[in-house]
Amino acid sequence: MDSAQLIGILATAIATATPLVFACIGETITERAGVINLSAEGTILLSAMVGFAVAKTTNSLLLGFASAAVVGALIALVVAYAAISLQQSQIAIGFVLALLCGDLSSFLGNPVVRIPGPTVPSFKIPVLQDIPIVGPLLFQSDWLVYISYALIIATWVYFYRTRSGLLLRAIGEQPAAAFARGTNVVLMRYLYTLVGGALMGIAGAAFSLDFKAGWSHRHTAGYGWIALAIVIFGGWNPIRVALGAYLFGILQSFASVAQSTIQAVPTQVFTVAPFVLMILVLVLTSSDWLDRLLSPLPASLRRTALQTIRVTPPAALGRTFEQD
Repeated sequence: MDSAQLIGILATAIATATPLVFACIGETITERAGVINLSAEGTILLSAMVGFAVAKTTNSLLLGFASAAVVGALIALVVAYAAISLQQSQIAIGFVLALLCGDLSSFLGNPVVRIPGPTVPSFKIPVLQDIPIVGPLLFQSDWLVYISYALIIATWVYFYRTRSGLLLRAIGEQPAAAFARGTNVVLMRYLYTLVGGALMGIAGAAFSLDFKAGWSHRHTAGYGWIALAIVIFGGWNPIRVALGAYLFGILQSFASVAQSTIQAVPTQVFTVAPFVLMILVLVLTSSDWLDRLLSPLPASLRRTALQTIRVTPPAALGRTFEQD
């Protein structure tokens, strides 16, 4: 494999990971606020279908993405109302919505199955595209990929460099303390759940209008479920979450290459391999195996490595909060 082929694989990995980046960042924002939105798979599917249908009907990509974001936000509103106002099980509500929206997308999307439609055009950034290695890898894509870069950086800055981001993390860690300091925890949890849902909706449109242009039954192929796993893998940190999405994209790209070169192995093995590998990584980084693996290292270095690799969820994640 020469350098040009490797750059091609990595560029494909970035394109593969772009819808996941939107979904993972959306779920990260939601969970940082203390709410679990397990409807990701159904949200992405239904948003992908609606976004494609609207863009096809109106011939407007902007309306396609906007409608997908609205669908994602409306589904998130159901999750927020059930979880925050009715104080019902967030796991149950999200899981039921994932199944319902997935089937609904198949039923309502029949008229637009496998028909051509608008797609996001590519755009090469002048000057930057000519930088060796980096240019072909990062600056010869389309607008959606560039927006995903900006989203990762903006979310990280918002989380860790702004007062609003500090309040967001507070309502996910210590909602009682945040409320005592004057924060409207319920309102903020509603707001961030809707923002996270809208980003998941955009992730759906990123599938049907860019990465896998068009619409078909189960179009997003389980990416919603893998997005939930990547958020845990990434420790609810936007940068680490994005790296998890890109790692999954790399696994997918290499699986595609192996599928065409190693013909003795059934293609189904390469299709599911990235999902299995991601689950294995998640299990290994959260189990006692990691301690055994790092045991030969000096104590200080082992402690630093464990703190870097192992993550803990927001303390109030999934817990209800009664605001007087």
